[in-house]
Amino acid sequence: MALSASPLSRRAAIAGGLAGAGLLALGRTQDVLAVPRRGGSIRIATQSSSTSDTLDPAKAALATDYVRLGMVYEGLTCPDAALNPVPMLAESLESADRRIWTIRLRRGVTFHDGGDFTAADVVWSLLRHKEAAVGSKLASIAAQFASVRASGRHEVTLELTDANADLPAILSQPQFAIVRKGEKHPRGNGTGPFRITHFQPGVRTVVERNRNFRVPGRPYLDRIELIAIPDEVSRVNALLAGDCQMINAVNPRSIRRIEQSGSHAVMATPSGLYTDLIMRADGMPTGNPHFVQAVKHLVDRPLVKRALFRGHATIANDQPIPPFHPYYNPNVPQTVLDLDRARWHIARAGLTGVRIPIYCSPAAEGSVDMASILQEYGARAGLELAVNRVPADGYWSTHWMRHPLTFGNVNPRPTPDLLFSLFYKSSADWNESGWRNERFDRLLKEARSQPDQTLRKELYGEMQQIVHDRGGTAIPVFISLIDGYDKRIRGLKPIPIGGFMGYQFSQHIWLDS
Repeated sequence: MALSASPLSRRAAIAGGLAGAGLLALGRTQDVLAVPRRGGSIRIATQSSSTSDTLDPAKAALATDYVRLGMVYEGLTCPDAALNPVPMLAESLESADRRIWTIRLRRGVTFHDGGDFTAADVVWSLLRHKEAAVGSKLASIAAQFASVRASGRHEVTLELTDANADLPAILSQPQFAIVRKGEKHPRGNGTGPFRITHFQPGVRTVVERNRNFRVPGRPYLDRIELIAIPDEVSRVNALLAGDCQMINAVNPRSIRRIEQSGSHAVMATPSGLYTDLIMRADGMPTGNPHFVQAVKHLVDRPLVKRALFRGHATIANDQPIPPFHPYYNPNVPQTVLDLDRARWHIARAGLTGVRIPIYCSPAAEGSVDMASILQEYGARAGLELAVNRVPADGYWSTHWMRHPLTFGNVNPRPTPDLLFSLFYKSSADWNESGWRNERFDRLLKEARSQPDQTLRKELYGEMQQIVHDRGGTAIPVFISLIDGYDKRIRGLKPIPIGGFMGYQFSQHIWLDS
């Protein structure tokens, strides 16, 4: 049978009846009756870039990569404003048992080089994630693909190792964008709304309108230039000076300044984005459970929300599922600032007065201020934290997870399975704290194949409790996504999976005269 994509079982399948829903609803309220205008060029700036910037979807790791990929490639599905997976290159996904899936593809789609899009391209794109030489960031997720084969020119049969109702949402991840069959080193030849005309890693990307895009009349813009400005103040200055027309990762403290300009505005979206303090299980003293508990009780979450994010955040509880998610477990006791309890754990760990370095960077949003707050409260409890602020450039390759105590910055994911599989499964490449929990791994596998939504929520609830109690990550708040933009840009709509409409802005926006 075809499984419904209704809110009650939205991740189970995308039925053929949704085939026409591949376009996200456009814009803010004032854009509903506005007539899109063709033409124009804009420059956008993100918060990070490096020489490891890529055009290979499998290797994408940062928001800048996701923005770039969203302009030139498409996936089989993409998340909408409610994080429901909706079709892009797929017309439908159907499964009778959640293990063997039939994926029917759109016809008449072409790549930028003029080649026809067929099932062979999907098979090639998905299976390359299983090749060690590719270095896919989602290799651990693709390990679920037992087989992927063309069952017709525009039909793919995907068999999983175990049942997983979340497959449609999984395939919406930027890394699973579709490349041309045979391309071992993809260079931007996608089916997306824009074509690459210039790409210099760590410097800039320039794209121009794909006149053969599958959606009639789209995109509206002629050209987009993507650059990175790591410093947030400089990024805001560039926006207000007209050097950029869109920026992401705006600090809440800059909102008033942007809005007072009269010609610019912000779009704030509550999300599951978080900056976490990583305590490596294989390091010392971070591998000591008493140290982990001490640090978690040194976090003043309301202060972080109020002072760092001006209220544009949601209190978190050291596990990655936000309170507004349908699988959130409200019964996990909230960890609060407790200096006496932290002092007791520090003494039990034998760390009173010991100097411990903590690495932070503007690359991990809010981490510099979080480190200062922890340093202050740590001193009150007898723990001496030495804050090392390092540059944003190269942080993710040089420092993240490479010291016992660092900060991460995790983009929202549409499902608990993706979050837990990517960041908490024992064998995950991005298992930030390097922790191992056999029961957690068993529950993760069981939850994927559980068809009963009530039981599934119970499984994910227990996993949240395990991470909260034993995980080596402290998550103070979930951060709202804040984009700044020139008011002449129309068609924007919040998509809580990421900034810039979940990285899918390019085919939806236009520039008013």
